[in-house]
This record gives sequence, structure tokens and C-alpha cells, in this order.
Amino acid sequence: MLTRYIEEAMKQAVYEKLEDGTYWGEMRICPGTNAHAKTLSQCQEELREVLEEWVLQNLHDDIPLPVIAEIDLNRHELHASSSRQT
Repeated sequence: MLTRYIEEAMKQAVYEKLEDGTYWGEMRICPGTNAHAKTLSQCQEELREVLEEWVLQNLHDDIPLPVIAEIDLNRHELHASSSRQT
């Protein structure tokens, strides 16, 4: 599920070629995820790594993640039913 989440998120990346010929990429749906590299391919690879680290850090810190392509990686508390027998 994590791999699919990353793949779907990467589809939403936005890239820009800068005046100096380098590339800037970001994922606006995941605040703070951005990359800068000499080539578009390198920028995509770096952005994927940044995104993976961002997801894992947010999960660790219990910071809500955006739901992407109906994939929800957020923790949901399970509530015991009041009719449950022990």
C-alpha cells in the first residue's frame, strides 16, 4: 500500500525548468516536499526520496497524511463495541 501511495503521489508532482537549466519539483499536496537537480530524471528521483522520508516521518510523528487516490495511510483508532463480551 505504501508503494502505491508513493506512485500515486508522484503523479501529482509539478516540475519547472529553471533559467540556469536545472529542475525544481514539488508536490503541493504534501507540504514541504520539493527537490532541485541538474536533470529532470534526477529531480524526479530526489523528489521520490524526499516524499518517502516525508511519509515515514509523518507516520512516526502521527501527523495526518493527505488521502491520495483513495489511499489513506493515517492511523484510525479502533473503538471497542459496548456490546462486546470479554
